[in-house]
Amino acid sequence: MEINKAAVTQKAAVTTEDLLLINRQALRELKAEDVFVFKVRACDTLVDRDFERFTDSTLVTLAKLFVGKTVIFDHMWSAGKQTARIFETFVEEAAEAHVLMAKCYMLRNDSTKDTIEAIEGGILREVSVGCAVSRAVCSICGEDYGTCGHCKGTEYDGTLCVCELHDPVDAYEMSFVAVPAQPRAGVTKGTKRNGSAPADPTAVKVELEIEHEKWRYV
Repeated sequence: MEINKAAVTQKAAVTTEDLLLINRQALRELKAEDVFVFKVRACDTLVDRDFERFTDSTLVTLAKLFVGKTVIFDHMWSAGKQTARIFETFVEEAAEAHVLMAKCYMLRNDSTKDTIEAIEGGILREVSVGCAVSRAVCSICGEDYGTCGHCKGTEYDGTLCVCELHDPVDAYEMSFVAVPAQPRAGVTKGTKRNGSAPADPTAVKVELEIEHEKWRYV
């Protein structure tokens, strides 16, 4: 099952520690003046507008999977759309939830000048994060969601049914997008997208039905 969560970007200063991690991704040694660094507040453990939530353990696994992944535009899987790369991730505790943070870098050159200015000016802000999970669990009964009779967003004896996302199998990419679907504390959620792309074999094997339709990633 493919999931698309959205996020928001923040400008960040380049530290010595950042450069050490960035140069693990690069083929030549980069200096502070060569790169632009920004930080993304990605997915968290809050229940979102689709009555879904990541668990704490899911965020920890996703943090590992997203290191080294590309940042593109509009989920277009094209080398020409690559603009930045994730070099560090971590989970931190906020007042309302646990949050997955990602630090990204892009090269400073003529081709990225406009993108950097758009980020600094607050025009490019929302970033949709794509990943795959192998299990979606009903919070009411603990069974795989779609195999029980419970419906997310419905209350049962005063308890809200939520779809809990477990066992990440892959992290694909992070994309700058135009319109966030769910603003909440600087975090938004992307929606499902039509189309197809090479699917993760493990994800295909354990494909789940959500609301009686299959999720497909583009």
